[in-house]
Amino acid sequence: MSQIPGWSELDDRAVLYARALAMDAVQKVGNGHPGTAMALAPVAYNLFQRHLVHDPADPHWVGRDRFILSCGHSSLTLYTQLFYSGYGLELEDLQSFRTWNSLTPGHPEFGHTAGVEMTTGPLGAGVATSVGFAMAARYERGLLDPDAAAGTSIFDHTTWVLCSDGDLQEGVSGEASSLAGTQALGNLNVIYDDNRISIEGDTHLAFTEDVAARYRAYGWHVQEVEALADGNVDLAALDKAMVTAKAETSKPSLIRMHSVIAWPAPKLQGTAKSHGSALGDDEIAATKKELGLNPDEKFAMPSDVLNHVRGVKERGAAAHRKWNTQFATWQEDHPDRAALLTRLIARELPKGWDASIPNFEAGKDLATRAASGHVINAIAKVLPEFWGGSADLADSNNTTIEGGKSFLPASSSMPDSSPYGRIIHFGIREHAMGSILNGITLHGLSRCFGGTFAVFSDYMRPAVRLAALMDIPTTFVWTHDSIGLGEDGPTHQPVEHFAALRAIPNFSVIRPADANEVSQAWRSIILRNKPAGILLSRQNLRTVDRATHGAATGVDKGAYILKESSTKPQVVIIATGSEVGLALDAQSTLEALGVGTRVVSAPCLEWFNEEPVSYRESILPRSALRVSVEAGIAQGWREYVGDTGLIISLDHFGASAGATKLFAEFGFSAERIVADIQKALSS
Repeated sequence: MSQIPGWSELDDRAVLYARALAMDAVQKVGNGHPGTAMALAPVAYNLFQRHLVHDPADPHWVGRDRFILSCGHSSLTLYTQLFYSGYGLELEDLQSFRTWNSLTPGHPEFGHTAGVEMTTGPLGAGVATSVGFAMAARYERGLLDPDAAAGTSIFDHTTWVLCSDGDLQEGVSGEASSLAGTQALGNLNVIYDDNRISIEGDTHLAFTEDVAARYRAYGWHVQEVEALADGNVDLAALDKAMVTAKAETSKPSLIRMHSVIAWPAPKLQGTAKSHGSALGDDEIAATKKELGLNPDEKFAMPSDVLNHVRGVKERGAAAHRKWNTQFATWQEDHPDRAALLTRLIARELPKGWDASIPNFEAGKDLATRAASGHVINAIAKVLPEFWGGSADLADSNNTTIEGGKSFLPASSSMPDSSPYGRIIHFGIREHAMGSILNGITLHGLSRCFGGTFAVFSDYMRPAVRLAALMDIPTTFVWTHDSIGLGEDGPTHQPVEHFAALRAIPNFSVIRPADANEVSQAWRSIILRNKPAGILLSRQNLRTVDRATHGAATGVDKGAYILKESSTKPQVVIIATGSEVGLALDAQSTLEALGVGTRVVSAPCLEWFNEEPVSYRESILPRSALRVSVEAGIAQGWREYVGDTGLIISLDHFGASAGATKLFAEFGFSAERIVADIQKALSS
């Protein structure tokens, strides 16, 4: 029996059965990761039963702690505790582990299983995203209860993370952990399961650094908990470390906990085989004997043990009731903030929220990145929940909220900063930025954005993909969106990136043609409440005269007629972003030559694809020669122009020169477009 105060023989038995369930579930389906779930059973049990503030009857309770299982392959670690705690999982759900349509997929999936705070598949993502959770908790406290003394607000809570060696080998966790130290996120506690085993064997094949020293250098509070002599987790020492971690509010905490994978399996404990394979019937039977369990029983769960572990439901409900009492007092004392909270929970927008979004004057050239900066600031004035920043490129990305102050801890000596500032400085950490943005979004109350150059979306892709997979409304701002950025050269000029981003399911890629399309794009992004990325130009673009051209509201449909043909169109030119201006110039020449030409601006093909076929065919009639113009690779455009249409694209890397020179050299000119169209029409 553990030396933890209040720990009983029933708690010991609950841990034993949790280990057995991990073995049985993997064995039944024939695949999975039993070893870590076996070793972590006491850790997760102690966390859910004694430390985590949660109410299984209300998984979305605002006052709850958040728990992230970063080592998502060990999903049974989480599923067993959700079953124990009464989140809606039952024994049959563990029996259907990793099978079609079950509530217990191979890795935890946000929105699929109650109690899962985020989808943890790629290692490192959970650690990095948890930093966003912790940052969001502080920012939201600033919106709702900024004057409360430290540790006294009903909005103060903790984010707990369980992670593995693999998580801390991934670079994204290091990027985010470094920022967490700078941000002094005392509400973030990470338990690192150091078992020295991965798929290929001993992690010392590739991972020998002093992780504890690294995290101390990041500015974290670090504790070490050695395993017991027999290899079992020293739960009493871990419990004390968890208490200490929660009491440390000036720094994020790392508890480096040593364990033996698959303990106490006689043959397979401490081995790589137990990491990702079923143990086998004989080894499971032998292990159950070691645990004092009946080797012939599978998925055993005695009623007295289940009744005992389900007691956490009442403890959670009692904590929630106490919180509700405090919440009622807070509501009475702060009616305006209470009204804000109600709106934020409902994900509603105030009436007239978009009235101040600018309309830009025709005839003035403006880079769409600059227009976006104006729109961001207009939105920020009416939506206090709207905040964000950049990966050290704010002046280039135009992502700064004027007067917003830098989001930094009270201990920071940096000027013009605040613990509740609206400007996030991510540093040169694009992948971490994407993950942190997802964490802020998942936390639930605020709306965030983060910017970098479009070419660096490659560094962010795993986080962007997870945003799309989880269907959460994170907004990514990517500027310098083509060869138009000029002299920085091919390393900084995105060519294949439009297509690569469009290839992500459930993700909208918006490339506005002018300043007013930017305004409408941001309006649509906010209203749609879905994952999206906006691609913006470095170079100035003409601001189209909407009195003589289609209204920018057409952006909502993804593609619209920007300039109609004078007659039935023989040609339809479809363009995005900076190339729309070229399409308009080409149209003028073609119309003068007697060729009826329509120009379609297509800022978002994903939104266009959502429109009914009748609308799409009215915009892109099959009777006309359809021509796409975009300074990126051709991939994806054949769908819109058809087998006989033209694709004017850039299927090679750029070069270092001014934008005007590059567009001319690579054939992005009205003259080239006209010549190609004339040739096609005459053939």
